[in-house]
Amino acid sequence: MQPAYYEDLKEIQNKYWSMLDDAVTNRGSPFRIPVFICSDQNTIDGRIVVLRKSDRQKNLLQFHTDYRSSKVSIIKKNNNASLVFYDKEEKIQLRIKVECIINNQNLISEESWKKTQHISRRCYLTDDAPGTISNNPTSGMISKLEDFDYTMEQSEDGYKNFTVIQCKIQSIEWLYLAAKGHRRAKFDIEKKEETWLIP
Repeated sequence: MQPAYYEDLKEIQNKYWSMLDDAVTNRGSPFRIPVFICSDQNTIDGRIVVLRKSDRQKNLLQFHTDYRSSKVSIIKKNNNASLVFYDKEEKIQLRIKVECIINNQNLISEESWKKTQHISRRCYLTDDAPGTISNNPTSGMISKLEDFDYTMEQSEDGYKNFTVIQCKIQSIEWLYLAAKGHRRAKFDIEKKEETWLIP
């Protein structure tokens, strides 16, 4: 028997939002770590990010990064990007086109920063930017950071690098793999259109 979303566009939307919402708090969810793909005129770049927020009402997804990272530089030149999610067990793929908003040292980043754990903040305390060339294998952290020998107050120094990327959803392509026959659909948020596609 096929699931309710096999032939129902509304059920598809309910299903993928349920999966996205779950991924924000469920560390075991495959949707928790999508591939984020961005591009300027010369470079196409992709990497794994951690989904930190899912907001159906605002059609918004969110992740964190270091302001000094290459992805921020690329987004500044072209804020159109994509997120790709895949759940092997559910056999569901999402390809989401988004418009990115960079939040650094503002109310949005401050709100998220206050919720970050002490252990997580050390990532933003490195002297050198992510991707900096090194002569030796290194985490980029001084020994105190590697040993977690720093106070919550000292961790505040990382706030200047902490950045929230808000991804405003423009469209979503859904793919469900099924032995009986795959199902594919597109939801254009901006145009408020939804349609079935040939898989």
